[in-house]
Amino acid sequence: MAEANNQEDQGNKEVQDDQANQDKVSTPEELEAMKAQLDEEQKAKATLEEAMAQKDARLAELETALSEAKQGGEASAAELASAKEARDQAVSKYLGMAKASNPQVPGDMISGETIEEIDASVDKGKGLVSAVKKTLESEAAAAKVPAGAPTRGETTEGMTNKELIAAGLRQKGGTS
Repeated sequence: MAEANNQEDQGNKEVQDDQANQDKVSTPEELEAMKAQLDEEQKAKATLEEAMAQKDARLAELETALSEAKQGGEASAAELASAKEARDQAVSKYLGMAKASNPQVPGDMISGETIEEIDASVDKGKGLVSAVKKTLESEAAAAKVPAGAPTRGETTEGMTNKELIAAGLRQKGGTS
């Protein structure tokens, strides 16, 4: 209730102030100054309204751009997912082709998530196969058994004609 009384007192005071202002007679200079002040305030108001309109227009442009960017981002995400799926399929096919075109390399040695990784595993597998082949060939050469009957006695390689005749006579049972 005290608030209601305060508001009523303020309302009465404003009415009294308005009556006091009306009782005062303004001079032409005061009127001209008030008119100039009013014109300035109207210009300021117009400038503010124009700035607000520009701000609102810019805000609308930005909201439109944001909406388009979100739609573009969603489309890009879908394209990216599609590209990843296509890449995965291509890598899988390449892996199968790499295994098929390199039968000398065990299939479980060829692996990878990218073409570069698959190529590296193929190269590594080829190197390993090559090393194993060399080892097996050297072992086979060391254990080589000559074909046919073993040689009897001395060899005739590098002998002169006279030595060959003497060797032949010894084999027949003759003396040299």
